[in-house]
Amino acid sequence: MIFRSLLFIISILILGAGNVIAWPGQIIRTIKAPSENCTGITFDGKNIWVTDRGTDLIYCIKPETGSVISTLEAPAYWPSALAWDGISLWNLDIKGGLPLAENYNAMVYCIDPANGTVLHHTHAPAANASGMASDGQHLFTIQNNNRQIVKFDPSDGTTVQMFPAPTQHASAITYDGNYLWVCDPLKNMLYLVHPDNGVVLFSTEAPSPYVRDLTFDGKNLWAVDSQTDSIYILKASDQDKYRLTNKQTLNLKFSHLTTNFGPGEVKSLDVHIAVPENRINQKITLEPQFSPEGYVIEKDQWNQKTAHWTTRHIAAGENIEAQMHIMAETWDLRYFIYPEKVGDKNAIPGEVRNKYLANNEKFQINHPVIKNAVKEASKGESNLYFLARNLYNYVHEHMYYEMAGGWNTAPAVLARGNGSCSEYAFVYIALCRAAGIPARYVGAVSVRKETSQLDDVFHRWVEIYLPNYGWIPVDPSGGDSNSPAWQSDFFGAVKGKYIVTTQSGGGSNALEWNYNSNEFIVTDPKTFVVSEQIGNWDILK
Repeated sequence: MIFRSLLFIISILILGAGNVIAWPGQIIRTIKAPSENCTGITFDGKNIWVTDRGTDLIYCIKPETGSVISTLEAPAYWPSALAWDGISLWNLDIKGGLPLAENYNAMVYCIDPANGTVLHHTHAPAANASGMASDGQHLFTIQNNNRQIVKFDPSDGTTVQMFPAPTQHASAITYDGNYLWVCDPLKNMLYLVHPDNGVVLFSTEAPSPYVRDLTFDGKNLWAVDSQTDSIYILKASDQDKYRLTNKQTLNLKFSHLTTNFGPGEVKSLDVHIAVPENRINQKITLEPQFSPEGYVIEKDQWNQKTAHWTTRHIAAGENIEAQMHIMAETWDLRYFIYPEKVGDKNAIPGEVRNKYLANNEKFQINHPVIKNAVKEASKGESNLYFLARNLYNYVHEHMYYEMAGGWNTAPAVLARGNGSCSEYAFVYIALCRAAGIPARYVGAVSVRKETSQLDDVFHRWVEIYLPNYGWIPVDPSGGDSNSPAWQSDFFGAVKGKYIVTTQSGGGSNALEWNYNSNEFIVTDPKTFVVSEQIGNWDILK
């Protein structure tokens, strides 16, 4: 019994408070590379093959130990990436088979693994190609000059398909049977990429400073690094659905100031400040402290707590300030969503469906503009993840960011094609609900740049419900970019630079369509009242 208790305590200490300890890209083990300038790696179903640009050799090594079984002469003088098609080795030579440092005219060689005989060769689809992967029929490589992933016919180099690479400097690639894994050695990031369109499903940290090539052994990823002269075996997937990183401790004082400039009287003022609560990547360490006294804590129809002050008879020249002081630990949050693991619409809980698929005057999900947009964007997709990504892309294709002022309904904003973060959020919520994906918004006070600063702009984004994963953050305005990697950073991920105050489906009886705070004012005629909301930050760690 004592032994079991100790094991339980140790497991809690390892896991930490709400954090996870396993993720895609996590290093399982490391072995020494067979030489000092390794540039390519692949798996033949039994052994690992590694090529080295310095020795011009291809090494066959044991996966368990890294010991060399045999070597082959590289087909040319600048061997780079390797791939395995189920029968033969393929080697990309970045200098076109010539021993000339300044020559970039990439060639692809098919090699007999038994003796190194070159069975076939052809030009790569781009002179400056890097990385190579096989799906058993076609090869993939990365075209560096225009940042494209190219799927091509290995018999003659004909391009079959082309789509954007995740980043400008992506240079290593492999295929795991469902998806492509792509590495950017300058950003030190790995990207899981859909092989049909280049959509980045998620990203995770690369294991080392300069990953030159990748392969997949049916379960794990392998990465070879020419800077550390090491081979890293990495997790390709894990049961944990997300990862928390980059812990911060944030200290926030939020103020809602109302000033009566007169000449009449403010007969009544009701101020609501949203009360932050614990979330997956937010832990409240100092319970909210409110001033002045006289407030009550209430809940709206979305179960959102607010501190509520009521003040009467505010004369011209007077101001009323309500404040909240709070401290929280926050983390960067990244979900690892595999589309095939997302449940269908029947798996959405009834309570979530009833509350977060509802229509209202802001969303107008039955409006022709919204219905036509969903029809055009969905393209017959039934998988909820891909459907949500299609809608996300549609918003980016039909809107641009502009704080134009004023408020409009979701169909009006989509029709005019521009809006603020809130309007992007309302449009995306309307599209998701019209497509049968539950959606809500969250609002937050944001850390900007300085460690001691104020925020008076704030930020709002969306959360969508995906069965088997739960509520997933999606920031349609933040992800509005042509970069697949950037788009991914705002779908299923959120930074820890916020204290989230508000979670709502809209039309709150306390906050209305606002977030962080709200007020209700009754005045004499011709009375001018101004309200300010400011968040003052200190980042403690």
